[in-house]
Amino acid sequence: MKKFIHIDMDCFYAAVEMRDNPKLANVPLAIGGKSRRGVLSTANYIARQYGVRSAMSNYHAKQLCPELVIVPGRMQVYKEVSQQIRAIFRRYTELIEPLSLDEAYLDVTQAQACQGSATLIAAQIRREIQAETGLTASAGIAPIKFIAKIASDENKPNGQCVITPDQVPAFLAALDLKKIPGVGKVTIEKLHAQGLFKGQDVLDKGMAWMQQHQGNFGVSLYQKCAGQIIGAISTDRVRKSLSVEHTYEYNKVTLAQCQQALPALLEELTTRLDRQQLHPAINKLSIKVKFADFHVTTADQSGRSLNLEVFNALLAKAYERGVTPEVRLLGLGVGIDSEQADVQQLSILD
Repeated sequence: MKKFIHIDMDCFYAAVEMRDNPKLANVPLAIGGKSRRGVLSTANYIARQYGVRSAMSNYHAKQLCPELVIVPGRMQVYKEVSQQIRAIFRRYTELIEPLSLDEAYLDVTQAQACQGSATLIAAQIRREIQAETGLTASAGIAPIKFIAKIASDENKPNGQCVITPDQVPAFLAALDLKKIPGVGKVTIEKLHAQGLFKGQDVLDKGMAWMQQHQGNFGVSLYQKCAGQIIGAISTDRVRKSLSVEHTYEYNKVTLAQCQQALPALLEELTTRLDRQQLHPAINKLSIKVKFADFHVTTADQSGRSLNLEVFNALLAKAYERGVTPEVRLLGLGVGIDSEQADVQQLSILD
């Protein structure tokens, strides 16, 4: 029987800022850019009470909570704290799958600490994180990987939830399908239209019906709801792309204005590629354009090195597809040939 733990830090970026500046501890706080069109990366629990959420624009967030304090992120600090947290994980297992700076899966099936109890290991990890970083974390513990992730959200903040093997069938039967990783907004609307809301609804339909109406996804969903997909920790995650983008405070209204913005984006992309020594692994160049009506277009072509002229040509191609001439966001990206890269391991630091 597998033993998975999913550790999820509580409003990580905001928590670090509150720790380092006590004046921010009791105010609605969010991390984001200075522009009114900037997007929030996270918010503390006080701000969330006003409806402020990650990926929300600064402007919208301020409308919901005029007293909201928005501070710029300090990514290097977050990475350093994340490194501390991963060092704590390693005291218990080497089977670690980071999902981001602030969350990771752990397989503690063979762990000897705490007499092999995943529940006690999770509690001890959380205590050590708080003692050594001043931050709190929540945890989910389960014999199935994706259930552990769902469980970690059950008793936030600073709590944990255990789903034992004998509890799995009832947990899955009552599970809201939208909580299952991989079930997004569009998918859940399609499932609801077919009368599927809970895990039991999927089980009642049967695998054959799910395959007929949902294809391979339907089979996978049925297997998850039936507890047939246990999951495994993936410790080798190779980067396949890298990109940068910027949302502008004021719309670019012509193609020429958009092209004038490319050198700054290219400089940022070059810096990130330099840092990770990925220049030799480039195999594709791409551009992203988000118009004022929020329609997004992209264009790409094969390429082995950064080339401003190519990006300008791709921009012109993507720009022509817009209904409105006004652009709110531009992005540049590259594809990465994993065989040429120096096997870049995506760690909790990335």
